[in-house]
Amino acid sequence: MKLIASLLIAAALVAPALSHANEPAAPVVKADLAKGEATYTAVCASCHGADGNAGSPAYPKLAQQHPDYLVKQLQEFKSGKRANAIMSGMAAGLSDADMKNVAAWLGSKEAKANFAKEKELVVLGERIYRGGIADRQIAACAGCHTPTGAGIPSQYPRLSGQHADYAVSQLVSFRDGIRKNSAQMTGVAAKMNDREIKAVADYIAGLR
Repeated sequence: MKLIASLLIAAALVAPALSHANEPAAPVVKADLAKGEATYTAVCASCHGADGNAGSPAYPKLAQQHPDYLVKQLQEFKSGKRANAIMSGMAAGLSDADMKNVAAWLGSKEAKANFAKEKELVVLGERIYRGGIADRQIAACAGCHTPTGAGIPSQYPRLSGQHADYAVSQLVSFRDGIRKNSAQMTGVAAKMNDREIKAVADYIAGLR
């Protein structure tokens, strides 16, 4: 009797799980590009440009960036995990759907080409970007962001053509512990000096 009772109890516990397993998965809600454009135009365009190609080197280019990466950054601005007074204020009013729509719209826009400007540094920048600095255990940027700077969707951001000034500011922020939302980048930047950071940033600006 005890064995039968045990089997009945086990069956009762398993049945609900099986019934849920047979239920269809919730449909994935697609991003609304029209809503994304409207939100972007109202909230973001004044700094990041009408099409995501920021004119000022102080602001990042967002066009053609991986949507999942953009959503993650917006969520972390909103939560305070990534500190930036301006962006935290902007993200505070965005819902998850707003973020997804804006990110998808930006991902659909084409990034404009940029150019390296520091000829004396670009060779150093290329060497670090492609090969790292082995004796100081500085990893090659290309290992995660790819040789062309295209990045890897949902994992590593696109860097190709990014403004050098912005790239410098982010690497310095990682190095100095101001930006704390990537332990991997903090570890890399912590080993780089100002000249190396400037060289890599300038090389990134010219990547295509």
